[in-house]
Formats: sequence, C-alpha cells, structure tokens
Amino acid sequence: MITAIFSLTMLGAALGLALGIAGRFLAVEANANVAEIEALMPGTNCGQCGFPGCSGAAAAIVAGNAPPTCCPPGGKALAQALAEKLGVSLDLAGVADEGPKLALVAEDLCIGCCRCLKSCPTDAILGAPKQIHNVLKEACTGCAACVEHCPTEAITLNPVPVTLPHWVMPRPLPVA
Repeated sequence: MITAIFSLTMLGAALGLALGIAGRFLAVEANANVAEIEALMPGTNCGQCGFPGCSGAAAAIVAGNAPPTCCPPGGKALAQALAEKLGVSLDLAGVADEGPKLALVAEDLCIGCCRCLKSCPTDAILGAPKQIHNVLKEACTGCAACVEHCPTEAITLNPVPVTLPHWVMPRPLPVA
C-alpha cells in the first residue's frame, strides 16, 4: 500500500515538473494590444459585432479588419476609448448610442418556452419551463440576444430606470 502511494506521488511530481518545464518553453506569447483592447470591451461575448466573442472582436480591431465602432453594447464611449487607444481618427456621427438598456419580460406574454434562457450570454434570465421568466437587472448587459429568440415578443429592451444608485446629474445648460 505504501509502495503504491509513494510511486503515484513520484509519478505525479515528475509529470507535474515536466508540464511546468514544457509550459515555460512552449508558451505562446499573446499580442499585448489585443489584451488591452479586450479589457476595454464589455466581456459579454454576445456576438452582436459579428465576431466570436469579445476576444475575436478585439483581434479584428487590432488587425484592422473591424472598425472601433463594431461593438453595439459598448456604444460611443467604448468606440471613443478604442480610437484613442489605437490612435485612429473616428467619426461618431453614424453611431447610435441610446444609453444603457435592460431586458424586461412582459408577464402576460411569456409562455415559459426557455429560449431566452439559452440565448442569454450572462445568465441574467431566471425561469423554468412553462413558468414566467424574470430578468436580473444586475446581470443584464442589454445585448438583445434574448429579444431575438423570444417567439411571443415578450422581452423588450427598456432604458435603465433612474433610481438613486443610477442617477447621474446632467450637464447644466449654458447661461445665455
């Protein structure tokens, strides 16, 4: 019994050491620009940009295959930050920024089909088959993936309600 334990311990230690050495010598270096751009992105991997997640979009933006305005959930603020980071001039006239939005389920229309549950990248929708669903406001990013999959159009995107934690003082109007 002790021989078996000792031999498995030695085998595990030897293989762990071999994996550690292989990890040092065979490491693939990632592009630092891609990592910085990906850190700026929302990270929901919703796919609205047409790329497989935020990492794919970041790689395409750095390679020049996608414009900095390709992320709809990021809006104008993200496009501006990406343009500054890349040193690219940017025309934000064509970018529609309606502000942050949250999904809302209309209880009288929800049939509990669970299609929205499967399509939500952040697991912000709660519910069970043949039960009314609900959206966790803290987890919803407003990517609209659930809206497209709802067969009864029970899910809509609404502006974030103005509450004390979300209130922001608007800019004062200039005095004439």
